[in-house]
Amino acid sequence: MLISVTQQPIFIIDQSQPGFLVVNLGGSWTLHTNPPAPAELLVAINNTVRSLTFASEQLEDWDTRLLIFLKTIISAARQQHIEINLTGLPPGAERLLSLAETVPEKSIYSKNVHDFLVTRIGRRAIDAYAQIREMAAFIGEIIIESRALLSGKSPFRARDFFYFVQACGAESLPIVSLIAVLVGVILSFVGAVQLQMFGAQIYVANLVGLGMVLEMGALMSGIIIAGRIGAAYAAQLGTMQVNEEIDALRTMGISPVGFLVLPRMLALMLMLPLLCIYADIMGILGGSVIGVTMLDLSLVEYLEQTRTTIHLSQCCQGLVKSAVFGVLIGFAGCLRGMQCGRSALAVGEATTSAVVTSIVLIVVSDSIITFIINS
Repeated sequence: MLISVTQQPIFIIDQSQPGFLVVNLGGSWTLHTNPPAPAELLVAINNTVRSLTFASEQLEDWDTRLLIFLKTIISAARQQHIEINLTGLPPGAERLLSLAETVPEKSIYSKNVHDFLVTRIGRRAIDAYAQIREMAAFIGEIIIESRALLSGKSPFRARDFFYFVQACGAESLPIVSLIAVLVGVILSFVGAVQLQMFGAQIYVANLVGLGMVLEMGALMSGIIIAGRIGAAYAAQLGTMQVNEEIDALRTMGISPVGFLVLPRMLALMLMLPLLCIYADIMGILGGSVIGVTMLDLSLVEYLEQTRTTIHLSQCCQGLVKSAVFGVLIGFAGCLRGMQCGRSALAVGEATTSAVVTSIVLIVVSDSIITFIINS
C-alpha cells in the first residue's frame, strides 16, 4: 500500500544579486497545508530591491492559497515601487493575478458626501463636459453614416427599417387613439364650461381644433412615443451592449450607428408626423363628443366650424414639430442605449434616462419652434 506524502509549502529568498529579489516557491500550496508566514519576505522587500521575480520549479501543487500569498507580496512590492516579474509562476497563476489587477475594485459609494461645494461643482462640470463630447461624437457619427447611406455605402438594412416603421406606426395607433381622444374631450370640456357663460359654445370647435393641430397632437404623440419607443430603443441597444453584440459589430468592421441607429431614427422621423395627423383627427372627434352631447351642437356644424378655423400653415406647424420630435426621440433613445454599461442595472438606468431626456428635448424644442414661428 502506497501512502503519498505531501511536502509542506516553503519559500526561499535569493538576494545573491544586488537589487534583485528572487522568491523560490516549493512544496504544495493548497488549502490543506499550512503555508509559512510571509513576514520574512515582507521584511526583505525594502528600498534596496529594484526587481522582484518568482521561481516555481520546485512547486508541486497550488490553489487559492498560493494566490492569496502572492497577492500579499505583490501589493507590498507595488507600494515600494518595485518592478514585478510574474513569468516564473505557473501559467494559470500568472493569468489569474493579471486578471485580478486588470479589474479594479469598484466602491458602491463612489461619491464622498463630505466633499466641498466647489469640488462637487467641478465634478458636475467635468461630467457635463464629457456628456457634451459624447453627444457631439454621436451626432458626428450619425452625419457621417447619413452621407454613407445616400452614397449607398452604409450597412443600413431596409427590412430593419420597415420593421421599426411598423413598431412606431401601426402598433402605436391604439395608445395614440386613446390619449388623443381623451385630450380632445378634456379641451372641449374645459372650453365648454367657460364659453357657455357667454353663449359662445360654437367656439369650442375652434379651441379644440387649434389646440390639437398647433400643440397637443404633436406634443402628446411625441410624449407617448418617447415612453413607448424611445425606452424600447434604449433597452434594445443597452442589452446588446451588455451582450457585447455592438463590440462584435465593430470587430467585423460594421458601423453600429449605420446598422442600428439610422433605421430607428429614420423610422421615427417618418412615422411621427403621420401619427400627429392621426392624433389631430382623433382629438377633434373626441372634442365633438362633448360639443354634440353637452352643448347641443350638431356634428356637421361642429366639423364645419373646425374646418373654417384651421389653415394649412397651422397644420404644417404641427407636422414640423412632430418630425423634429421624432429625430430627438430616436437620438435620445439610441444615445442612452449606446452609452449603457455592462449590467442589468445599467440597462434600467439607460431606459429611464432615455425617456427623461426625450421628454425634456421635446418640451424645449417645442418652445423654441413655437417662438421662432410666432416671432
